[in-house]
Amino acid sequence: MDDFICFFVDQDSGGEFNEENEKTKESATEEEVKEVSALKNALKYFDAEFFSAEKVLEMGKGARDFNVPIYRANRKLVASEDGGLHDPSVLVFNPEWSSRSSSDAKTSQNINKRFSCPSASGVQKPNLDKDVAFMNVFELGHLLKTKQTTSQELTEIFLRRMKKYDHALEAVISYTEELAFKQAKRADDLLNQGVYLGPLHGIPYGLKDTISVPQYKTTWGSKTFQNQVIDMEAWVYKRLKAAGAVLIAKLVTGSLAYDDIWFGGRTRNPWNIEEFSTGSSAGPAASTSAGLVPFAVGSETAGSMTYPAARCGVTAIRPTFGMVGRTGVMSLSESLDKLGPFCRSATDCALVLDAIRGKDPDDISSKNINLEDPFSIDISKLTVGYLEDAEMEVVNVLASKGVNVIPFKLDYTVDSVQGILNFTMDVDTLSHFDSWQRTGQDDVYEAQDQWPLELRRARMVPAVDYLQAQRARGKLIREIRESFTVDAFTGNATDWERVCMGNLVGMPVVVVPTGFKSIKNPPSGNIRRRTTITTGIYAPPQHDHVALALAIAYQSVTDHHKQRPPIDDLGPDDSVPNHPKANYPPRRWHP
Repeated sequence: MDDFICFFVDQDSGGEFNEENEKTKESATEEEVKEVSALKNALKYFDAEFFSAEKVLEMGKGARDFNVPIYRANRKLVASEDGGLHDPSVLVFNPEWSSRSSSDAKTSQNINKRFSCPSASGVQKPNLDKDVAFMNVFELGHLLKTKQTTSQELTEIFLRRMKKYDHALEAVISYTEELAFKQAKRADDLLNQGVYLGPLHGIPYGLKDTISVPQYKTTWGSKTFQNQVIDMEAWVYKRLKAAGAVLIAKLVTGSLAYDDIWFGGRTRNPWNIEEFSTGSSAGPAASTSAGLVPFAVGSETAGSMTYPAARCGVTAIRPTFGMVGRTGVMSLSESLDKLGPFCRSATDCALVLDAIRGKDPDDISSKNINLEDPFSIDISKLTVGYLEDAEMEVVNVLASKGVNVIPFKLDYTVDSVQGILNFTMDVDTLSHFDSWQRTGQDDVYEAQDQWPLELRRARMVPAVDYLQAQRARGKLIREIRESFTVDAFTGNATDWERVCMGNLVGMPVVVVPTGFKSIKNPPSGNIRRRTTITTGIYAPPQHDHVALALAIAYQSVTDHHKQRPPIDDLGPDDSVPNHPKANYPPRRWHP
């Protein structure tokens, strides 16, 4: 104990034993010495070991007497319910780049103007249901308008297919069959009355199960919440219902929107069922890829759309932050969460995004964003950069379409991008699942090396360092804005650094299938499994129309997005289900 008393005195006075120090030594009780030692030991985990013993005692008393009562009062007010559905933060992230607003004046009239849907002619209904299942939204809409099919018939086709293959993919959490046929009948009745609600009228679809629909479970993919019913119509569901779309299922989200493990299993990749889908929007990606739905809505905080879209070989857009309202959606990070569609083509992505974008009155982060019509953009006037890891077929096709393509590098000096993302996401998520952690429900989480590990670490992030991370994020945004000297760029969509950067900046990206390659270590025999190759087309925030226009142009002369995974025809030496062997580790923090 004498050593601790000397330490107590030395830290306070530089080691000079004067009369005042003797008084301090005498006044240092054994309890105080133990408290100083404990607090000093704890402060090293906050990189704050520079306080004297006297200041440490002062800090401990202030925390007990002042901080803790405030913690408890605030927790009682807003943290008793998990999921972030209530009492959102007033701190709002705005991704707008004012210096790139030159087109705002001419697009101000586009806030409430819908995109022009391309016209179709000569589309005939196939004889086989499996061929109908792989038609895109645009084609299915033509069949409905020309009375070659009905919404009720399409609903039956997709529900049958979903029930047939879900045992192999584990991509569905709940069927919404009764609701689906009710909505399909209404869509058919309206068409018979001459009322057409738009390109999604009568089209079946699925929602990631972080999105609430009254009377149906919204499980968040978690054992803890698997019987949860939220009596709230999510804003995105309202938008799709108003557009005449037909909800047939709630699709898998990884537990609490982390990776592809959920309380019922782990979702698989239709192109290679020995792989998992990756990313928490695993269900929407796998279901769209396998032809179980024409489109689905997922979400991304940090890779949850880009990774499964790339793995499952579908087209998807992670839109600008704030493009789509999030009321009724489980929240991880209020400055990172985004909703977007998984589709068969970029054209479909544009049609779905057009239906769900706009200001959500209950989501203060959402806004009416000026977008030009991607179907009307003259891409020959655009300059597109390509990164070192870009798929050159995309570059060459865009060049052949008149786009000015140039080598490009996105320069920034911020070297802690991945750490900023993790601080932001993990601390925000913990604020939405504080009660969940405090009551020990993390002990039954589906994957102990995922949220439980990260959120325990997040409990150790001081508020000041969280805010320093947001200041560093602001510096990153300024540097990206200055470096973004092209109209768009193309490159790998799943590079983790780029995923973190894009989400922190609020940047849109369209994930585009660009080909296939043989799988690694294939099983013996005649199989048809493949690994999909994809790329990302990135645009500045609030320029989603540019990325969409370029993706539409690329897909107009290629057919990678039209290929079907071997879920219907695996090959003579393959089988479904074939339990996955490959274990793909979850996202990790990289310094």
